[in-house]
Amino acid sequence: MFCPQCGKEYSQRVNFCCQCGTALSIPVSPLNKKLTRSRTDSKIAGVCGGFANYLELDVTLVRILWLMLAFFGGWGIIGYVIAWIVMPEEPLPQASTATAGSAVPQPAGNR
Repeated sequence: MFCPQCGKEYSQRVNFCCQCGTALSIPVSPLNKKLTRSRTDSKIAGVCGGFANYLELDVTLVRILWLMLAFFGGWGIIGYVIAWIVMPEEPLPQASTATAGSAVPQPAGNR
């Protein structure tokens, strides 16, 4: 990897050049992430899966934390129900219209 400003070579991936301070990689914006209930990682309502996706954690770890809150603090069940009500469900993936029409095979010949 080379710095486009000063030409310094780096053997590993870095965010900024240590010589001139130029940004070498564009960070991913966390503004596009929304807290939603997961459709794929759901056992009851997808709340733990949604939190795991949002926080970029393993869903099993989030479930263990919710259980610990429920057993030791008593607030885990109340918090889960409130999150279930408040959090919107993850939107369905949209199929593109260009591929939807061409997905049906047409028989050849016989007109």
